[in-house]
Amino acid sequence: MPVPPPDHVLAAFGVPAAIPELLEGGQQQTWRCADTVLKPTADTAEAAWIARTFETLRVDLLRLARPVRSSDGRWVVSGWTAQKFVVGRAAARYEDILAAGDRLHAALTDEPRPRFLAQRDDLYSWADRLAWGEIEDVDQRIGTGHAAKLYDEWAGGRRPVTLKSQIVHGDLFGNVLFAGSAAPAIVDITPYWRPPAFAAAIVVVDAVSWGGAGDELVESCMERHEFGEMLRRALLFRLGVSLAHPRSTAESMVEVMSAAQMLRPYLGE
Repeated sequence: MPVPPPDHVLAAFGVPAAIPELLEGGQQQTWRCADTVLKPTADTAEAAWIARTFETLRVDLLRLARPVRSSDGRWVVSGWTAQKFVVGRAAARYEDILAAGDRLHAALTDEPRPRFLAQRDDLYSWADRLAWGEIEDVDQRIGTGHAAKLYDEWAGGRRPVTLKSQIVHGDLFGNVLFAGSAAPAIVDITPYWRPPAFAAAIVVVDAVSWGGAGDELVESCMERHEFGEMLRRALLFRLGVSLAHPRSTAESMVEVMSAAQMLRPYLGE
């Protein structure tokens, strides 16, 4: 059962008395109260870095969910963070999502690598490192079934890449919001240290897996340098998450596997 932010957290962030509204997405942990959105964080260092970075970041033709400080200047209060609510809804505007990601990443080019990334050990960070061949599946999370064998096959086809890594938003699909003619809004920043083309490849994999996208979207991205290798790693990332996530469903696995088969000709083999 989702647990709303406690009263003392609302008070610390200056939120007026109101009944918090559980928002869609956000892993069923994100709440809106008036014009403020609150969500719990398991990593105070990451949450503080996101808040500091996006407090003043300006990106042309983008709206960003601005962080909110508590009354005593903190970014995190009792494990909760806050940001301003931005109007918009997710939509199947995949070219616009990719363009929004490109603009964000261009603005983040000179950001140094934060230390917390090396220490992060959640499932998604594990799947990211596994997809890039930086670790092995020493704890056997991916198992030994058909999908795991395909994972090993696709991983064996990886080739070195020359693309430069930087801070990227690794979960743009569903986190770019649209509202009429307003500029797109980007929310729920999930930072990784990877090439921007990898973040774009994750959008493509997600759009094919769950958004009904087809070859046209993939082909529009293939002019990006080394995009086939980025697609391969993005597929490995999503497949790794699906294989290891405790709440994965058979349906979700089928969707990712179907996307992998459709994308296979583009993997740069």
